[in-house]
Amino acid sequence: MLRWLMKMLAIGLTGLFLALAAGGWCYWKVTSPLRLAGERVEFHVAPGSAMRVAARDIAAAGIDFDPWLLVALGKLLQAEGAIKAGSYEIGRGTNLLGLLHTLTRGDVTQAEIMFIEGWTFRQLRARLDAHPDIRHDSQNLSDAEIMRRLGVEKLASANETVAEGWFFPDTYLFAKRSSDIEILARSHRAMRRSLEREWARRAPQSPLTTPYQALILASIVEKETGREADRSLVAAVFLNRLKRGMLLQSDPTVIYGLGERFDGNLRKRDLTADADTPYNSYVRGGLPPTPIALPGLASLHAVLHPAPSQALYFVARGDGSSHFSSTLDEHNRAVNRYQRKR
Repeated sequence: MLRWLMKMLAIGLTGLFLALAAGGWCYWKVTSPLRLAGERVEFHVAPGSAMRVAARDIAAAGIDFDPWLLVALGKLLQAEGAIKAGSYEIGRGTNLLGLLHTLTRGDVTQAEIMFIEGWTFRQLRARLDAHPDIRHDSQNLSDAEIMRRLGVEKLASANETVAEGWFFPDTYLFAKRSSDIEILARSHRAMRRSLEREWARRAPQSPLTTPYQALILASIVEKETGREADRSLVAAVFLNRLKRGMLLQSDPTVIYGLGERFDGNLRKRDLTADADTPYNSYVRGGLPPTPIALPGLASLHAVLHPAPSQALYFVARGDGSSHFSSTLDEHNRAVNRYQRKR
């Protein structure tokens, strides 16, 4: 009996020792710094990935560990279903436990992209296509198809489904490998919210009758001046001309209509009926059919809250500012002074 008890005690002690050894080994494995292929390693967890798939992809990215250990740790901590998709980056010193916490917290790495006031939609798309951290889902889509993907096909006017002008210029942070369609959707929602907010607070007696008209005029103001002090006065000039039925005579609209034919030099013949396009505001009355660029918030605000002014003309002084005139004679004198240096 004693020999049997001693034998069982020895077996128990051996089992306990083995369990402690295994536990110590596991603790050492999950708390020891992981070996990385570089100072920092980036990896991506695809949406819907199971823990075993994610562990395999992470190891393949250049992090030296046994994938089954991460799976086992996830099961032990009941975290295997809590990992979040996205792009991640870890540095030297990170252990397996820290890696799991990173995955469950969703500490994804972020990139950024900036859309600039005054850009055309073509320029915006080029910036998206050139960004290395974006998934280029829109690359082979037409502008019209992109707008359909964004759910804009149900707007009241056919022109309002044109992409130009409908994206808010700003800096956007996003998880790496995000779809460009997702970023465009955020930018479009931001522009729609900004336009609706400014339209709801618009000054009375404006000749603009729809928010889309405000978007069009704001895009013209954006291209006409980058000087904050002049913005609401430039807006006032165009609004005053609309009220009087005068032609807008805006060079940026003509340039937009010329498209790739514009060589950087706007000539007198481009302003005539011989070079007519729907955007030639020297020939056609009213607003052009669509925006010509991305207007910023300041330009949206300016066209809906213009300066109190009777000005009908403006001319660049050459220092970034403009001279505003209420009569043609005064304007001609300003042109002679600032443009012809007479």
